[in-house]
Amino acid sequence: MQMHKLRTYKSAENLAREDQLAWKFAEIAADPVAVDDDVTEMIINRVIDNAAVAAASVARRPVASARAQALAHPYSPGSTVFGVSERVSPEWAAWANGTAVRELDFHDTFLAADYSHPGDNIPPVLAVAQHVGLDGKALIRGIATGYEVQVNLVKGICLHEHKIDHIAHLGVSAAAGIGTAMGLPVEVIYQAIQQALHVTTTTRQSRKGEISSWKAYAPAFAGKMAIEAVDRVLRGEGAPSPAWEGEDGFIAWMLSGPKAEYSVPLPGKGEAKRAIFDTYTKEHSAEYQSQALIDLARRMGPKIGDLSKVKSIVIHTSHHTHYVIGTGANDPQKMDPKASRETLDHSIMYIFAVALEDGGWHHEKSYAPERANRPETVALWHKITTVEDPKWTKRYHDVNDKAFGGRVVVTMQDGSVIEDELALADAHPGGARPFVRENYKQKFLTLSEGVLSADAQKRFLDAAEGLAGLTDLSVLNFTVDAAKLGEPRPRGIFDYGRK
Repeated sequence: MQMHKLRTYKSAENLAREDQLAWKFAEIAADPVAVDDDVTEMIINRVIDNAAVAAASVARRPVASARAQALAHPYSPGSTVFGVSERVSPEWAAWANGTAVRELDFHDTFLAADYSHPGDNIPPVLAVAQHVGLDGKALIRGIATGYEVQVNLVKGICLHEHKIDHIAHLGVSAAAGIGTAMGLPVEVIYQAIQQALHVTTTTRQSRKGEISSWKAYAPAFAGKMAIEAVDRVLRGEGAPSPAWEGEDGFIAWMLSGPKAEYSVPLPGKGEAKRAIFDTYTKEHSAEYQSQALIDLARRMGPKIGDLSKVKSIVIHTSHHTHYVIGTGANDPQKMDPKASRETLDHSIMYIFAVALEDGGWHHEKSYAPERANRPETVALWHKITTVEDPKWTKRYHDVNDKAFGGRVVVTMQDGSVIEDELALADAHPGGARPFVRENYKQKFLTLSEGVLSADAQKRFLDAAEGLAGLTDLSVLNFTVDAAKLGEPRPRGIFDYGRK
């Protein structure tokens, strides 16, 4: 691994293409290095993981809306859409499937200088691979690149401090992954990466205040834009260059300014792409910083006993947890029992209260309006605050520690204090019960129960586990009885003129 130094250049300095970050990424994407066997196995795990969440969310309103939009764009050969047998144009398949994968905030994550869900790369790369007739090996190569590029961007460039949504890294990584899967030349991938960055830079209001369904749509939008960017470049079109380094570019005006410098780690030529092993999935359907704290609540509940006797609960945690999903966000919506599911998912106060009461977490029941409005839950919830602890912030950013949990101090009405801490979620690779293949499969079976038949579950798992030998990628889909696809959506623009 080598470090690429990144800064702004004036136009008169004429930075050579070969020295630009977009070109470096394009070279990585075009490098024909083999994918290691253990990387292939982890990619299969994440394909299963994505499908599990998509099955659980297939009837939810944002997913049904995205699917309806996609189905208005039928195409042959086209790409598959979770839940249905029809094929659609690949960018719309990426849109629908990306939304289904992201809706429940329940797939993999990587946290470093910035935040990400690298599994968001899979829907756009898969959609293109299906449409152009690639095989399983090509798909695996593309996904490995998507993870590599996104993880290294997240290690090197913080978007959050500038209130830019993390999909600005995703558009880049998806374009690179598509380029790898298709075997495109460096020049094409270079231009597509820059186009994707240019059109996927959006604000973090997506995850602030009254959080809406756009939180699920945002990564799907980045994947859709990446596909369109590659298509345009294949037709001979270019991109704003240099995208990161230009004097009116990303660093100068979107990040820390013309004098800022960044260091982005990059694998050398011929070096295997193994970044997927820096990432981790979720056992619980909630923001990743809540994973360890849910496990901690599960452990602390019996020690606390009567929760009505709690006077206060203070969660000592990292800067990110405090300011994004804690009381440091200063979002009154995070304390509102009538808040949206997306908002409750970003309220560690709500999550910790429910996990204490229930001894666990459920992807639907824990967010139900009747659950959020229980008087005893609201009372406990409003006794919980967060504080930033420099020790936990340091551990959060330490690549060798990756501690995303915290220390919880519970003060009872009689003055007694109960304390405990947990650094890593149980399912984390360094946690008490690291996820392995059987856990991923069980997650799929659990989340798709009642949605897919036992035969359909088996068909998908068999196809996913045989990914490296697949010649027809359409089998990486599942169909659902129409009655289980959610309520019909209101008409949109794309429905006019359709029968």
